[in-house]
Amino acid sequence: MNGSAARKLLVLVGPTGSGKSETAIRLAQALDGEIISADSRYLYRELNIGTAKPTTDELTLVPHHLINVTTLYNPWSLGVYQKVAHQLIQQINLRGHLPILAGGTGQYVRALTEQWEIPAQAPEHQLRDAIALWGQRIGFDALHQRLARLDPEAAQFIDYRNKRRTIRALEVIFSTGQRFSDQRKKSVSPYQQLIIGIAWPRELLYERIDARIDAMFAAGLVGEVQGLVERGYAEALKRMGIIGYSEVLQYLEGKCSLEEAKEMIKHNTRVFVRRQANWFKANDPRIHWFNATDPAMLAHMLDLIKATFQND
Repeated sequence: MNGSAARKLLVLVGPTGSGKSETAIRLAQALDGEIISADSRYLYRELNIGTAKPTTDELTLVPHHLINVTTLYNPWSLGVYQKVAHQLIQQINLRGHLPILAGGTGQYVRALTEQWEIPAQAPEHQLRDAIALWGQRIGFDALHQRLARLDPEAAQFIDYRNKRRTIRALEVIFSTGQRFSDQRKKSVSPYQQLIIGIAWPRELLYERIDARIDAMFAAGLVGEVQGLVERGYAEALKRMGIIGYSEVLQYLEGKCSLEEAKEMIKHNTRVFVRRQANWFKANDPRIHWFNATDPAMLAHMLDLIKATFQND
């Protein structure tokens, strides 16, 4: 493979529930590709039903990477993800295959496509513990609001339910005296990259999301969360604030009814979709959007991909 081909990267983005996993598989089959997940939830072996992770059968159709690589007891930082993903992109290119980065975690996608320079700030455990205790005292919603006052940009891309990332951002701010968001410098991407996105009319997307959540409950989401609690993962789930697991955990703790938990998941997922739109903007000139209701969407995607990489 020549030098230009060695830098190829296809990126597939879109909101949760838009069909990225299925589309990525079809693209990989057509293009001799390998999929690199850009979904932070897929990293964890314990999280399956509530993340809509590809099934075992789907994972065997084409090579997949960065799925089921760690546990809730060993969460990955953005820096670790970025380092491993860069290595995989290079390895896949060297094999003569097309790396396809697919997922809806905006930080993961941007860290790779914008070549973020993430500082290797060593953890300060005493400070981290103190911030966690502060959050318990004032409430983690209030803690996130403190982050918003100190660093509005960081608060925008860190979900208020994610206690672990909120605490980490404040830890870095207090230990360095600098805004967390300012420490993520951008540089020119080392890849010849094409970013494509799946777009749905909002109401149709919400219908798909609601149907998927109903299917999760039918597939045993409550049992999955109950099993995690019995294995000692309750606190880890609370720290990570993952939609679906947090709400079912509240139900298991007697804080809401099952129907209320289901409705909260649907509501919170819609809020998350709106947050994702801040990462993947409809008017971003770098993203080529495709209408998911178009029966020829996949064919149009393939035409653009082949035209972009035709010299390789």
